[in-house]
Amino acid sequence: MNKASILKKILILVLILAVPGFLYYLLTAKGKNRYKPLAVFGPKLVAKTGHKFHGKYIPDTIYHTIPDFKLTDQEGKPVTLNTLKGKIFVVNFFYANCPTVCQTINKNMSWLVGTYYKNKMVYFLTITVDPEHDTQEVLNKYLQTFKPESNRWLMCSGDTSSVYNFARNGLFVNAAKAGSDFVYSDDFVLVDQEHRIRGYYKAAVTPEVNRLNDEIKVLIAEELRKVDKPLY
Repeated sequence: MNKASILKKILILVLILAVPGFLYYLLTAKGKNRYKPLAVFGPKLVAKTGHKFHGKYIPDTIYHTIPDFKLTDQEGKPVTLNTLKGKIFVVNFFYANCPTVCQTINKNMSWLVGTYYKNKMVYFLTITVDPEHDTQEVLNKYLQTFKPESNRWLMCSGDTSSVYNFARNGLFVNAAKAGSDFVYSDDFVLVDQEHRIRGYYKAAVTPEVNRLNDEIKVLIAEELRKVDKPLY
């Protein structure tokens, strides 16, 4: 092995070891988020508890958290909120027979999956609004067309009433059947480790997908500050 090859391998190793630390430095400084914290979406309640900040008492806020769900993934395995316990995840809706927009949306999801294929904190959940047609076999075949780089992309189906209710009342997006057609949100929805909604992004729009990518990193940084150790 020549000297150039050895130096190249050393450089790659240094980059692998440095990236998580650099991400932490980039997004945080002295334990504080250098970027504006992400919003928490959904209804909020004022709690009976509170805390002091600079000597002033501030009531705590109870934020909306998404409800549990019962789905089945492309391998026939059950998927519930407990499956994603302690995870950051991105949700979107689709159906396999939809026009080109679904292909664009899921191509963008595939890119995100590839971006975070080494990060076990981040999962991706794609839910069909047409479970009658989109069987386990159909979903598995559809998913494999993207050659996913990670097994953390779960393509799921479930009872329509439960799926539509979860979309509307859990994530506050559209999902319904209208005659022979389907109405569904074209958003990616970002959910944090506490099951709170932290962002909505137009899934077919490249700048919005890039913003989602950046804001996933912000959530990772929030978790790094909590545990004070790399989560890669």
